[in-house]
Amino acid sequence: MTLPKDWKYVEIEAVASINRRTLSSTTKPDRRFYYLEISSVNKGRVDYPEQTITFKEAPSRARRIVQKGDVLMSMVRPNLQGFAHLRSGREDIVASTGFAVITADGADSGFIYQSLYSPKVVAQLAGLLVGSGYPAINSSDVEKLMIAIPHKIPEQRKIAAILSTWDEALEKLDALITAKERHKKALMMQLLTGRKRVKGFDRSNCHTKSDRFGIYPADWTRVALGNITREVSRRNPSGDNLPVLSCTKHRGLVLSEEYFERRVYADDTSNYRMVVRGEFAYATNHIEEGSIGYQNLCVAGLVSPIYTVFRTTEEVDDAYLFRVLKSPLLIHLYRVNTSFSVDRRGSLRYDEFAAIHIWLPSKREQAAIANILDTCDEEVNILRSQRAALDQQKRGIMQRLLTGAIRVRLEKNE
Repeated sequence: MTLPKDWKYVEIEAVASINRRTLSSTTKPDRRFYYLEISSVNKGRVDYPEQTITFKEAPSRARRIVQKGDVLMSMVRPNLQGFAHLRSGREDIVASTGFAVITADGADSGFIYQSLYSPKVVAQLAGLLVGSGYPAINSSDVEKLMIAIPHKIPEQRKIAAILSTWDEALEKLDALITAKERHKKALMMQLLTGRKRVKGFDRSNCHTKSDRFGIYPADWTRVALGNITREVSRRNPSGDNLPVLSCTKHRGLVLSEEYFERRVYADDTSNYRMVVRGEFAYATNHIEEGSIGYQNLCVAGLVSPIYTVFRTTEEVDDAYLFRVLKSPLLIHLYRVNTSFSVDRRGSLRYDEFAAIHIWLPSKREQAAIANILDTCDEEVNILRSQRAALDQQKRGIMQRLLTGAIRVRLEKNE
């Protein structure tokens, strides 16, 4: 792309130094600092540890000294955007050697930070990682990354300030999404255990029943999953061209090719299990991770032969049961009940699954609980959609601002 005359492409090392300040091995053992690991940084956000550690306590990779204005760039999986700009921050920060610490020289550090998200840099990082057995780059790779940059620092600074307004809005939405999800998780735990009742359904008169996992309302019934579900064994011998589904830990059943963006299943699906709308399926050897799903994606689909498929009986609200089956307690029970085969791969057959007990309120209360949790999900999904739209807006304006396709207005004295 052709740049304006007062812009140019440069390598980052032309406008910044990489890893300028490093702790030496002779550092005093009692020197204290905040240590940032790779997991501490994600898309501009820095999660500072609550306490400092001493050099003696720190791991050997705690070497990169970070100061206000520096840009942190993860060199491990850099395409996941483990970047941050320390516009403000604490003193005495040391980062892992898994980071490149970029210190601007004759350029605006905020502009350099925003440039790391540009399509040009993203493409360069992808090229560096192609064919690599380990998803990482080194400091010299960072130095050679090419960015487009205007000659005037005030223009760099204004571009960075404009893009940072989007970042601030995205951070606020992220915080709101996190708070909503935390609230939903707490509410779910209360509703699924009867510690919080839906108005109009409590018939327990404050009486309770219990098992070794908790205390439940007296008007709830303890049932084995085998009493409220029925295994379904339906194959695809005619080789019908039905959508193939996969089960994920967080999202449940998904369309396999859409989710993985490629075909990951066999050409011959005649031995695959059929799962119709309104049935459940789980990966028999991965259910201990929470890989169980509800089929509401298509009229009929196929899952791998290693999956177990079942449907519920009339006294069960499927939406409610799905919440229970994905709850932390049930995931714990899957792990406890998982049997181990000769090759040491865990599996939970339907017989073992059916023996697990849960507590069940009336079907009407089940539906009411599911409706409350669905509303929580809708609120989170709306916020996620807003975030995706805002992120798309930023990407669009960023592409034009970081290439000079649109210019910012500078004052006469700038």
